[in-house]
Parts: sequence; structure tokens; C-alpha cells
Amino acid sequence: MADVARAAGVSVMTVSNVLNDRLPVGEPTRARVMAAVDELGYQVNLTARHLRAGRTDTIAFIAPSFHDYFGEVADRLALPIEAEGRHLVLARTAASPEEEMEALSAARLHLYDGVLLSVAGLDSDRLERVRTAKPLVLLGERDAPERFDHVRLANEEGARLATAHMIDGGSRRIVALGGTIDPGHTMSSDRRLGWERAMTDAGLGVDPRYVVPFPVYSSAAARDALLAVIDSGLPFDGVFSTTDVVALGAISALSERGLRIPEDVQVTGFDNLEMAQFVPPGLTSVDANHEELAEKAVGILHRRIAGWDGPAEHVVIPVRLVVRGSTRGQA
Repeated sequence: MADVARAAGVSVMTVSNVLNDRLPVGEPTRARVMAAVDELGYQVNLTARHLRAGRTDTIAFIAPSFHDYFGEVADRLALPIEAEGRHLVLARTAASPEEEMEALSAARLHLYDGVLLSVAGLDSDRLERVRTAKPLVLLGERDAPERFDHVRLANEEGARLATAHMIDGGSRRIVALGGTIDPGHTMSSDRRLGWERAMTDAGLGVDPRYVVPFPVYSSAAARDALLAVIDSGLPFDGVFSTTDVVALGAISALSERGLRIPEDVQVTGFDNLEMAQFVPPGLTSVDANHEELAEKAVGILHRRIAGWDGPAEHVVIPVRLVVRGSTRGQA
């Protein structure tokens, strides 16, 4: 800025007033300053300006990874964030509690105006210890302290819809692939509860042998888990997959063992990722309503950034079933 001032024959304060449009500056002087800016290739340091103003115009989305589900969520979040003139920054935690805590540290938070955190590793007790002056909205199904804004999906209801649909299509022995019986609220436990509700409502009972957990939510792990079920001889005619990625592994395992979809085994997923419509024969899946999730979460965050200090909001996003060729019957 001092170089621009020397080239234009004006004070540094005059250059600042021109660039920030703060005080009236005569047109001849303004023209000299802008000519010097062009000649010297001067660019305003936006980072420094924002830090002085106490804002960065960036919002962080902190998630376990950005494959598949979280990638689509990030894409949806970017739209309302950019509409407000801000930028989305991504940070990956690999579902590590330590990485999630580090992402919420004061040293990191000063880089953002607000944070959207998809909780995967931290439990409610550790979240209770989090103190941040920056607005924070939690995403995901894990239990969290009431003082935090929290946006989650109707996981149990979505799983119930998918399982009930397969029951309506004739399935009676349905595997909950990727479900868990862990206490507390997690994605897998909530979706297992929905499977259990549908089975109970239909009078089919709940056999724990049909709940098939595995440690890593990948298509490969799901394929191996369902192959083990098939090879064990446990009879089944339906697979409720806790995610679409899990459903891909299920379809691979069934195909490998020569079982037809949906004639022999019906398959449903959860999330309705873009790939679901292209997986033969088309995957019936619970639509996770990413657009509404993004609008609600970003809307809360923007209000907090603007200074709103109302009580914490706890929002449950509704879901719906999208029927395709992997199941029998109508929606």
C-alpha cells in the first residue's frame, strides 16, 4: 500500500480510503491511485482485512471423510453458504475423537466464522467439555448436550419404511446389514431400531442372528459380512442395508452366490446417493433429504453468526422411500 501511495503521490491513508471506499476522495486522486494499483499489480490481503474485522467469510464442514455420503452433503451445504457470500472449507477427521477435538480447538476455530461438525467419534461427555466462541452446529445421530444446535435425520423412521416395504413385498427373514445393538444413539443403532420396529409391527419377531455388524462401513466389509451369512446357511430373503455403500456390498455378495435381486432377495439402502439409481437393477433407498438438511443447518449457523442468541435448535429432517428395481411392490 505504501508503494501505491508513493507511485500516486498521495498518503497511505488516502490509498486506504480509496480501496475501502470509506471517505470521499476526489475523482482525479482516485484515478491516480487506481492507475498505480493496476501498474504495480497490488492486491488487497483479504485474509488480513477479515481478521481485522473479526470475520473470515468461511464456514468449516468437519466430517469423517468426503467419500460418497459426506461428499454429497458437502456439495449441498456449499449452495446456501455461497448464496450468503461465504466459502465452504472442508476438514477431515477420519472419525477420530482426537481429530474432532483438534478441529474445535481455539487455534483452528479462529480461521472460520462458524462450524458444521458431523460427529462420529466424540461422545456426549466429551462434547460437553467443548467451549467455543464461534457458532457450532452439530450434524449426525450421536447423542449431544442439549446446549448445542443439532440437525439429524429421521433414521429410525427411514429404516422402518424400508423394512416394511420389503415385508409388503413378501420378505419374512430380513437381515439388518450394518446394524448394531449398541446403547445410545448412533446411525447404525437408530437404523437397526427402525428395522426392529417394522419386524415387530408385522408380527415377525426379532432374531439377533439377523443383525450383522461390522467395524468399517465400506462396500468390501459389507460384501464379506453378507457372504459369511450366506455361507453359514442362515435363511434370509431380504437385506436392509444401513447405507447405500453397504447395499453395494450386499448386491455384490448376492450376485457372487448366484442369488437374484429382487426375485430371491430384496435389497434396500439408505441415503439415496446419486449412484443408487445406476446400480443394477436400481437400488430402492431411503432419501436422506440432503437439501433440507443443508438449508436447516446452514440457516441456523448463519443466524448464530449474525448474533442470534435464542435457545438451541434440535431439528429432525424427514425422509422418504424411493422405490426402484431391487425390491418388489409399490412405494
